[in-house]
Amino acid sequence: MSVYSQRPRRPTGYESRETSLERTIDDPWRSTVSDEAGDEDENGMQGPDEIDERLSAINLASATEAAATLGSTFTMGDEMQLGDDHVVSQILKMPHEMPTECKDLFKNLQKCLELRDKYMDVSQQGNLFDNPKNWDAQFCEEWALAAERDLPDFSEITSDHSAKVDGSAWDEKKEQPKPWKVYPPPPRPHWEHFSPAPSSSFIRPDAGGSVPEPMPPASHANVLAAQQLLESCGGKPGLFRMSDMEIPGPHMLGQREFGYELVNGVYQVWLNRDNARMIPSQTAHDRPEDELPEVGRRRYVTKVPSSGEYFNDLDFMHNFTVDGPAKTFAWRRLKFLEGKWNLYKLLNEHRELEAIKKVPHRDFYNVRKVDTHVHHSASMNQKHLLRFIKSKIKRFPEDLVIERDGKILTLDEVFQSLGLTAYDLSIDTLDMHAHQDAFHRFDRFNLKYNPIGKSQLRDIFLKTNNYIQGRYLAEITKEIAHDLEQSKYQMSEYRISIYGRSRDEWDRLASWVVDHHLFSPNIRWLIQVPRLYEVYKASKNINNFQDLLRNIFQPLFEVTQNPQTHPKLHIFLQRVIGFDMVDDESKPERRFLRQFPPPSQWNYSQSPPYSYWLYYMFANMATLNQWRRLRGFSTLVMRPHAGEAGDPDHMAAAFLTSQSVSHGITLRKVPVLQYLYYLKQIPLAMSPLSNNALFLAYERNPFPEYFRKGLIVTLSTDDPLQFHLSKEPLLEEYSIATQIYKLTSTDMCELARNSVLQSGWEMEIKRHWLGTYFFRPGPEGNDVSKTNVPNIRLQYRNETLKQELAFIWQGK
Repeated sequence: MSVYSQRPRRPTGYESRETSLERTIDDPWRSTVSDEAGDEDENGMQGPDEIDERLSAINLASATEAAATLGSTFTMGDEMQLGDDHVVSQILKMPHEMPTECKDLFKNLQKCLELRDKYMDVSQQGNLFDNPKNWDAQFCEEWALAAERDLPDFSEITSDHSAKVDGSAWDEKKEQPKPWKVYPPPPRPHWEHFSPAPSSSFIRPDAGGSVPEPMPPASHANVLAAQQLLESCGGKPGLFRMSDMEIPGPHMLGQREFGYELVNGVYQVWLNRDNARMIPSQTAHDRPEDELPEVGRRRYVTKVPSSGEYFNDLDFMHNFTVDGPAKTFAWRRLKFLEGKWNLYKLLNEHRELEAIKKVPHRDFYNVRKVDTHVHHSASMNQKHLLRFIKSKIKRFPEDLVIERDGKILTLDEVFQSLGLTAYDLSIDTLDMHAHQDAFHRFDRFNLKYNPIGKSQLRDIFLKTNNYIQGRYLAEITKEIAHDLEQSKYQMSEYRISIYGRSRDEWDRLASWVVDHHLFSPNIRWLIQVPRLYEVYKASKNINNFQDLLRNIFQPLFEVTQNPQTHPKLHIFLQRVIGFDMVDDESKPERRFLRQFPPPSQWNYSQSPPYSYWLYYMFANMATLNQWRRLRGFSTLVMRPHAGEAGDPDHMAAAFLTSQSVSHGITLRKVPVLQYLYYLKQIPLAMSPLSNNALFLAYERNPFPEYFRKGLIVTLSTDDPLQFHLSKEPLLEEYSIATQIYKLTSTDMCELARNSVLQSGWEMEIKRHWLGTYFFRPGPEGNDVSKTNVPNIRLQYRNETLKQELAFIWQGK
């Protein structure tokens, strides 16, 4: 039997949040938590967020509405009596009836939801466990038990104390998943070794002299696997050694390798027909082998919707979002959701406060929070960059840093040419903060990336590919990483650029990360692709759009086929989450063609529109993911900038192709799309301070409105160098939003939890941060001791969403 003949199946209960929410719902009013009074935890104490009256948050709100309808007088003490009333019970159980004239509208809504599922499934973005890096020890152990296979062994330590990290979660010999190794190993929590209990200032012996048990780990299997990895690395967390890496060879099946080629702008993976019978379909839909497309003696093992199919689907989305009845319907449902939230808050705000007061140790400061949208070259604040530049001028003035007109200049000579000394520099001299002059002026904002307005200083201090091989930027990155590690509870996902001008960009970037050991437990990377086709075309770096796609994706397919051709890139990709797409969205997109040509024929001076860019980025990422998952390598996701400004239709393209979106403020103009984003719970990484400086005043930002309606929103910093003043920009973002939007402690902790759910950290890490089964919806997936979010809040969110889905899918 082939290694690939058995696709790893999820054990029972391992559905994604989206999948489990859209099961058939028999009773939309059913609570997801126990209805029995006096539920007790393992210590015999009643949970702090149980509802004494045995009514769910939704029932409380509905009962209040029913009381108003009946003219009843309702108080908090009358809930049970009101709930037992026959008339009220009938009202509560009354199903949502679909009006006859709305059937077409509902069918179109359902089609939109199905379209997103199609694109998410084919690109391996729809389910958490489609990504092999989420096959942690807990998953592998449960998979082995369900499949009656060998359990993972966590006792074997190599004699040379080498970790043997190959970047794969598939065991070729045993033909089953193996635990993904997070390397370099992160520090282990001090309380994991629970025999004896750790010595700590807050652990005191009781009257009998015994010490209380410390908090148990989220997964015992993950603890053993992580400890094994740490011991294999010499017991030093965070230490990177090339000797620990084991680079896999080419992807072979029998005597033949996999092949790939660029077909109409999209890479496809294939095998010769004689060997293809041994390969099952590894796309999200388990197609029978005889359904794989054949061309000559090749059988393609990847599949993605064609560009024609994509643009037809996008046209359907566009037409539906401007339909009058659909807009009215979506607007009313969104208003209903906002009103329901206000009622919930009136009835339950005090319950939430009482619940979080009873959670020991945990508060907003020590729950994990992830900055899911921050650009690496602007990740430091101005004072940090100023101190770094001054220190280099004073301590290393003779560093050779740049070549100009055939002459290599020292750092001192560069500043002499500018007529400046270290003493002259100040925050105002740097002039990198986006003040009022950048509002709706993205061209001026881009100039703020140049210290003192000089592009040569940006090249020296904020670029990875320069005369000094990015050494200065690497040093300041290590300082930022150290600050994050000291904070312990703050993480960042840094955007770093691949431009598509040449094919060696990936190798240069990977070498920069690996050679400078830029690995931190608090940092992961996203690849941002600037939409600058017209610039590269004008400078003759490329001839057509297909050249740009080839420069971006060819190295990725090469390293997937044979990691030994790009060993450092293979290592780097283990810490890469996905792709971002950036540029000024406010630029008008003039459609000068009736039908878009394939990328090989797009040789015009004008850049393709946003939807065209997004499709070809998505399609190539989808086929790459299908192949990488086949090998057990980590897959990638699409998380573009969309909806910051410009055409709201960008959000429709992102709805089809992207796991999550950065910004999304233009959703406020399109109620149908906003409602669809709510139904599919697509995360939005919002940056109110950034928007305030560039496109939308802070008080007009739709962030609090989205939050009240139930969209998955998070707070992010975007560019701390331009928008923030403190050493902890993420906390600064939370602090200002809390004061202006009057957020409660529960609100802030829910936003922090959302940021972890949206982030690309590995399953092993997320279990530790949020709980063992954090991916399950509602209270079932909540560990209040880790998230500080009361169960009643997540119960309300889950029940409200399930009712909306039941309403939309009725009769299906």
